[in-house]
Amino acid sequence: MHETLTLPRGKAALLLIDMQEEHRTDHRYLVHEYQAVVENCARLLAAARSHEVPVLHSVYLVDAGTDATRPFHPIGDDGRSAFSDAGAAGSEISPELAPLEREPIIVKRDASCFTAPALAEAIERHAADWLIVAGCWTEACVAATVKDGVERGMRILLVKDACGSGSQAMHETAILNIANRLYGGAVADTDRTVELIGGGTASVWRTSLPVPIKFTYNSAWRDYENL
Repeated sequence: MHETLTLPRGKAALLLIDMQEEHRTDHRYLVHEYQAVVENCARLLAAARSHEVPVLHSVYLVDAGTDATRPFHPIGDDGRSAFSDAGAAGSEISPELAPLEREPIIVKRDASCFTAPALAEAIERHAADWLIVAGCWTEACVAATVKDGVERGMRILLVKDACGSGSQAMHETAILNIANRLYGGAVADTDRTVELIGGGTASVWRTSLPVPIKFTYNSAWRDYENL
């Protein structure tokens, strides 16, 4: 259901997840309408910087030659990671979202940003209770980070149109699946989130019950729009 929300001043941080160039340059891993996702993330970033909300960035980087590589990780014919190869072209953060020197870059080797200790350290340093989350891919790194955040007692504000995946259907159903168990948190779009970052109030979608959205193949797009 929809509720009016105001973010507590000084208790929120923005996390941009894996907004890396391969999502618009590597034909194997193109994110649907990635430019629109970048533009919405850029709006969030500008609002956060303007209102002194801490900003965190994450990147997924894999060095296939190390022991830290996950079992069954996809490897190319050259023996290197098939995606997010450390140091390879495309692994860098998109230039529109380039971090400032004061903005930490969380380097991870797994889906969830919480697998990198630096994220918890940054959250504790900023005394953040709310984590505003956007990025790629919705059903993978975004979903895993949100799940781990909720389990750690974080309130997550998921910005639905500032996330992206391989297709519209993949993205929208992923947002619905996350929303169905987003206890303590909320879902909003970029417009409403910018208002919240600026200290205003906005109507957001929240749940206290498990799986309130019983979406179908035919209703998913409508249920997504209603969040």
